Amino acid sequence: MSKIIASAAIRGAHKIVIASREKWQWAMDKWGANEPVGFPNTAYYLPIIYGILGHKVEKLGDMEAVLKRCESLLPPPVKEKHHLPYLAPALDAGMATFFAEEIIEAIRYLETPDFYTAGEDPAGDNIWLGAADDVILRKRGVEFVDGTAPGFAAILGAAPDNATAAAIAQELQQKNLYVFMCGSDGGKSFSKQLVEAGVQIGWPTRLVSFGPDTSATVFALGFATRAAMSFGGIEPGNYRKILIYNKDRIFAFALPLGYVTDEWYANAAGAINYGFPVIADTPIPEVLPYGICTYEHVVSNVPHDKIVSKAIEVRGLKVAVSEIPVPMAFGPAFEGERVRGNDVYLECGGGRTAMVEWVTSKDIKEVEDGKVEVIGPDISDISAGSKLPLAICVEIAGRKMQADYEPILERQIHHIINYAQGLMHIGQRDIAWIRVSKQAVEKGFTLKHIGVMLHAKLHQDFGRIFDKLQVKLFTKEEDVKQITGRAKEVYARRDERIEGMRDETTDTFYSCTLCQSFAPSHVCVISPERTGLCGSYNWMDCKASYEINPTGPNQPVPKGTTIDAKLGQWQGVNEFVRVASRGHIDHYNFYSILIDPMTSCGCMECIAAVLPLCNGIMTVNREHAGMTPSGMKFTTLAGTIGGGASTPGFVGHGKYNITQRKFLSAEEGIKRLVWMPTTLKEEIRERFEQRAKELGFPGLLDKIADETVGTTEEEILAFLEEKGHPALILEPIM
Repeated sequence: MSKIIASAAIRGAHKIVIASREKWQWAMDKWGANEPVGFPNTAYYLPIIYGILGHKVEKLGDMEAVLKRCESLLPPPVKEKHHLPYLAPALDAGMATFFAEEIIEAIRYLETPDFYTAGEDPAGDNIWLGAADDVILRKRGVEFVDGTAPGFAAILGAAPDNATAAAIAQELQQKNLYVFMCGSDGGKSFSKQLVEAGVQIGWPTRLVSFGPDTSATVFALGFATRAAMSFGGIEPGNYRKILIYNKDRIFAFALPLGYVTDEWYANAAGAINYGFPVIADTPIPEVLPYGICTYEHVVSNVPHDKIVSKAIEVRGLKVAVSEIPVPMAFGPAFEGERVRGNDVYLECGGGRTAMVEWVTSKDIKEVEDGKVEVIGPDISDISAGSKLPLAICVEIAGRKMQADYEPILERQIHHIINYAQGLMHIGQRDIAWIRVSKQAVEKGFTLKHIGVMLHAKLHQDFGRIFDKLQVKLFTKEEDVKQITGRAKEVYARRDERIEGMRDETTDTFYSCTLCQSFAPSHVCVISPERTGLCGSYNWMDCKASYEINPTGPNQPVPKGTTIDAKLGQWQGVNEFVRVASRGHIDHYNFYSILIDPMTSCGCMECIAAVLPLCNGIMTVNREHAGMTPSGMKFTTLAGTIGGGASTPGFVGHGKYNITQRKFLSAEEGIKRLVWMPTTLKEEIRERFEQRAKELGFPGLLDKIADETVGTTEEEILAFLEEKGHPALILEPIM
């Protein structure tokens, strides 16, 4: 490593560790050793310290041991004639820097609780989001699993001007990367530059403004550290596996923009430990030999219009960028963008007007590939603030096209429209909702571009299964009503097919190994009556996915001989799980929470847990941030059972699965459900009530306690007794 870089990094680390000890001593004098500390709503304490050292920092007094470790890691400053190798001491200094900065940021949360805003978006004038909680980690982790977010760029400092900042951010978004921003240069920060340029920041747009100081770098590295523990199942303290995991699986890089201080060098050295290279826009010394990082460690003096492509090259990222012929930027990074009331030029659906989306197969002679028609008024025919009915009819033809593929392609409409900057899409089928922004119209957007996007993107992603695709967009009320009626008939037939299927009469299940990139021992096997725990895949989806991509993550799993029909265990499934998990798991049960339940990764929509005192089971959805009667929040539960473990008494599952016939049927299914959050109740109410009526328990949902009743078993037991919940008369669950 360059002597200049090493000496600067070590100097910077000394400064940061000294500042951290001084801050800690001040806090000790003010609050005392027993004062609780930590980042909000996480089961990972201070995650870098916890992940690398295995040390739980819960109180101010716990920080002393960490500070001593920092001081022991610090090498002496580099002398003019210091002939020792520079790499290892500089890397040690980098890790000491991160430990010390986590202490600084934890004390900031104690000292100024409102310094950072909670949630995914800036609140008012406060653009600093601080540490991501575990709900955000797991929600966004899915995107790293399925490849829609191949990595992240950690930006420290500021661009020369707002326009350059916006251009760099947009290029990173178009390449589907997250952008983690912190620090400042010359009184300017990259985050504020984007806000001033009118760019929408926050987790939904992948432009995450962590904090104004260099120490906020630890929020990015903490996110990466938690990913290794949460999705990779790596034990805290196993620093070697955590660092290797990040090098191999979390494709990130650092972009220091502006004058590189000693403190910046120290943080850069810390990032290199993770295999994250540094690409700078200033002429700092370079470290070009390979070693810790996949390729070069430090590359400098890169022009701003080349810095993103150079960073991707140096990190070794393989990014698929969709070149779609539309007048606005296009990519998954824009999927979370919101179009708010004052910005709306056109609104369709969402209860304001009728809207429907329908993919249907046609004879090949009836389809002209690439043809897009707008039948009715278009953007040029209306004024800002208008509302129109809309039917999007995608007609597909091809020798390999099947009716089973139609819903797979139909589900892509939501994502594809949202990929366009300035468009917001919510819902699907006949409850869809689109907003078009004024900015999109100013750039030249028309409704025809929706058809252009669908044609290009569906061809790119699914062109193997069809030959021709044309799109018709209807904006007249009578046409939309007619299309909606025809589409609803098809929707009903599709639903009846999966609802009518049974595990007992199905010989082949399907695997889903998408999450193995983060949880290597986790194997999801999906049956007609047990959807994937992420909620994204059912049996029919997996079947179609396999036919579209025979070498993909959804493989057929012959069920084989039944070992236990009640628990849901089959010989063929066991054999597949043993091989796919590389011997970590040799069997599990589909229908039980108590006896060898299915493995879970970090992507589950819900987690069920046994409540012995209530003779029942609770379940909690990922969005619920409060305490549960299990004594743990969702984040703690997920940290306990995630990573590919089979944990008796706990199991991850999808929301839809709650109302499927085989949901925990070995323990009497929904008759055992005694607690769930109110938001989950309302979300599944219609299907749940139908299922409860089938079982002979009408009104069961209102007998289930929620957080308004209590969050301990003792609190909810009285409610269950008052309501006459059936769980209380079932056989003891344990």
